[in-house]
Amino acid sequence: MKMTKAKRWMGSALGMLLGTTLLAQQDPQFTQYMFNLLAINPAYAGSAERVSIKALTRHQWVGFAGAPTTQTLAIHSPLMRETLGIGGTIMRDEHGPVTQYGFMLDLAYRIHFGGERKLAFGLKGGMNLVQGRFGELSPLQQGDQVFQQNVNTKLDPQFGFGLMYYGDRFYIGLSTPKLLRTEFFEDAPLDTTGSAWQQGQRPHYFLSGGYVFNMGMYHKFKPTFLVKAVQGAPISFDLSANFFFFEKFWLGAMYRHQDAVGALAQYYFTDGISVGYSYDYPISVLRNYSGGSHEVMLGFDFGRKLKGIRSPRYF
Repeated sequence: MKMTKAKRWMGSALGMLLGTTLLAQQDPQFTQYMFNLLAINPAYAGSAERVSIKALTRHQWVGFAGAPTTQTLAIHSPLMRETLGIGGTIMRDEHGPVTQYGFMLDLAYRIHFGGERKLAFGLKGGMNLVQGRFGELSPLQQGDQVFQQNVNTKLDPQFGFGLMYYGDRFYIGLSTPKLLRTEFFEDAPLDTTGSAWQQGQRPHYFLSGGYVFNMGMYHKFKPTFLVKAVQGAPISFDLSANFFFFEKFWLGAMYRHQDAVGALAQYYFTDGISVGYSYDYPISVLRNYSGGSHEVMLGFDFGRKLKGIRSPRYF
């Protein structure tokens, strides 16, 4: 009985979302984006100046039926005397009855300036696989055409680009990791007005930046921001304030506009091994139904460090 009610409630909620213009972000969001920039900007590839691997898992809105869960694995490295950066990202994102897998390759061309400053242009390309179990839901409105068909392993090409200007202590970037619009359904049903209805992914646009300030010999302060835009949704933004202690430990706080506040921490066990954790507490109406969001990230950097490159990196 409880399972039936949960499916019926989820079906009605998704019906309202899918049957109208989306008013929310579709791509996964990350609280620790400032340490995982390859997920949103291909121009970041190679910026660690050696092989860098980041694995992340996010469990959003814990306790909420059908809440999003996301796992990513990203690897990147410089190539050809630092001129090129190459990388790849594997992502799994599940929310409600929809599961998506992304398999993307990243390539960055970097122009070097004095003082370790670089201007990078990045391309991202690959495939996006979508599965949707809409037919398993029990909507309140019986016979709803949206919920009478499943999406069985729909594979679409995907493409994105980005640019980033960065140095040892700052970065600013603009990107759209998924430029191509994809549809969930091959044949869209007709609504009561006779117009075709289709639901799918829209391009997302990201503007990100950060700067590291000295606060003494052993302490540093790094504020960062991330602005997010997608068609059909109001512009959203994240702000964070992070403090770095003794070149070993990050501790910070974040604010996501009209959505959540939270805290994050990252610790470097060695020169090439780090672990990070963040917790978001919702400030929207979801706080009545969710225990918040948890995010864990593991980082591995290895290979020869280039002369003059900091370790650990500030971003």
